[in-house]
Amino acid sequence: MTKVMLITGASRGIGAATARLAGEQGYAVAVNSCRNANAANSVVADIEASGGVAIAVQGDVAREADVLRIFETVDEKLGTLSVLVNNAGILETQMRLDEMSAARIDRVFGVNVRGSFLCAREAVRRMSTRYGGKGGAIVNLTSKASRIGSPNEFIDYAASKGAIDTMTLGLAKEVAAEGIRVNAVAAGLITTDIHIAAGEPGRPERMKGAIPMQRAGTADEVAKAILWLAGDDASYTTGSIVEVTGGR
Repeated sequence: MTKVMLITGASRGIGAATARLAGEQGYAVAVNSCRNANAANSVVADIEASGGVAIAVQGDVAREADVLRIFETVDEKLGTLSVLVNNAGILETQMRLDEMSAARIDRVFGVNVRGSFLCAREAVRRMSTRYGGKGGAIVNLTSKASRIGSPNEFIDYAASKGAIDTMTLGLAKEVAAEGIRVNAVAAGLITTDIHIAAGEPGRPERMKGAIPMQRAGTADEVAKAILWLAGDDASYTTGSIVEVTGGR
């Protein structure tokens, strides 16, 4: 049977790269986006052009009603969920914590933390043997920022990813005996459009000197780690956080 993978925030960057690679590896892929339907449809078209199966599913993971609809759509159109990739995440303009508004903090934690929790909850309800499921895998996207703290730039983002680190470890132990593996990929400095949202598109070039490998990573390099954790080659791996950081 074809395995079904849902990737949140998959219209661009790491999510889009993961969706395309998953399609190449034979997964039926649900490409979630919050607002950019055209970009999500483009990813779907790429997968279909290569002979794969994919659908686009719009929804804001910070909203519970949207999360429920996303998962119900996947159930209806693709079938039993095998893998959830909790990729959706945001950061905002670089600033110190003492300059941040409560609204900004709510937005970042709403998508990065609440969204990942809600999606993981719905995935467990479908995959767990406790609910009659056949098992599966959850791969969370975290960041090296959770260990560095991102001072003067994104302390809120870094803290939200610290929450994902902890959720990964706890949930892995909670559902290990129910057929579900839970792991995370901690991305380092990666060249994607997310730096535009932060107000500094050239950040990867500026920061590359701090990386032992002297370069930023690519979305494809992160996607390969995600697909490994999602697949059978990682069958005895759970509760792990795999760093794709160029050695930083």
